[in-house]
Amino acid sequence: MPIETLRQNSAQIAAEMVRLRRAIHTEPELGLHTPKTCAKVRAALAHLPLDWREGPSTTGMVATLKGGAGTGRSVLLRGDMDALPMPEETGVDFASQTAGVMHACGHDAHTAMLAGAATLLAQRADTLKGEVRFMFQPGEEGHHGARFMLEDGLLGGGDHPLPDAAFALHVFPNAPHGMIGGRAGPLLAAADQFQITVAGKGGHASLPHETMDPVPVACEIVSALQAIVTRKFSVFDPVVLTVARIEAGTTFNVVPDSAEIEGTMRSLSAENRARLREHVRLAAAGIAGAHGLTVDIKIIEGFPVTVCDEKAVAFGEVVAGDLFGKDAFLRLEDPIMGAEDFSYVLEKIPGAMFFLGVSHEDEDWTQCCGIHSTRMMIDESVMPRGAAMLAGLAERFLAHGFA
Repeated sequence: MPIETLRQNSAQIAAEMVRLRRAIHTEPELGLHTPKTCAKVRAALAHLPLDWREGPSTTGMVATLKGGAGTGRSVLLRGDMDALPMPEETGVDFASQTAGVMHACGHDAHTAMLAGAATLLAQRADTLKGEVRFMFQPGEEGHHGARFMLEDGLLGGGDHPLPDAAFALHVFPNAPHGMIGGRAGPLLAAADQFQITVAGKGGHASLPHETMDPVPVACEIVSALQAIVTRKFSVFDPVVLTVARIEAGTTFNVVPDSAEIEGTMRSLSAENRARLREHVRLAAAGIAGAHGLTVDIKIIEGFPVTVCDEKAVAFGEVVAGDLFGKDAFLRLEDPIMGAEDFSYVLEKIPGAMFFLGVSHEDEDWTQCCGIHSTRMMIDESVMPRGAAMLAGLAERFLAHGFA
């Protein structure tokens, strides 16, 4: 079938995708185990000829659709399923019914669009040569779900090779309605967390000379961390370091025994990621030591850099143009310093992640609440476009590769 018919076919299943998205939104789940969401996905796709693989480390699922035109390439499409530990303030009638948990990053839409793509491709299975693997992934929000699914062999390995290509979509509310965007090379940053505890000796605030006050030392460390960014790293391979929490003491007239500093480090290359970690350790330990204090430094490793294959991005631009017109695709000039664990997949499999603008047509998208906002909302009318894009990527890749 012509790839253009995916638009019409996707519009015909729009209501099904919206129902699934809202059902998932109403009952959001956190982390690596999302059994209610998985059950909803399995029920929505129970009528399709899919082979399912699951676990054991997570509730992640991979459904495989085998083409009827014989063996050939394999392609992976991914949608994440987990929510965020935060309240919802959208006021929609399908708002979260789980206190303190919300789908504020669009994973409910990602899952519904992936289910839609599975439906579209199943309708065309007789013409497909090869297989499509649909990756329904929990634990993207800081839990390394993609890494666990890779380690469990759900994406391939051994007698079941990894796919030849992998693609994902991520919705963006504060982007033009229906826009599909991407870039070759680094798309999203690596993200690590640091926790620094400065250990001193407390006492009466009127006698600071009899204490070893950790507070001014912690402040000096914070200032030094900012200088690291501007004096140790090139602006052409940028890093971001943000101190997000400083905590010390209990009252106004007591020098505390310790002070805590916590924050995030973002980088766009493996080299700078390693250098930034080392400079944080050196600065914190050196400054504390100069004052006769000690520090405990913990680096909590986050996701690696999300690097998109140049051929895969060019391929996606062609697919978007064929589906929606030549102006549908936007080449992003700069990376975004957020992080994504689809990066683990792209370390193993050539492919790309693309962004999908889900602002309402009549809104100023620059003023929309972005992802991770308690008021984040999407225009559900864009979801058929996302499902068609995913399906189009898979269908064309099976037929032609990245050519």
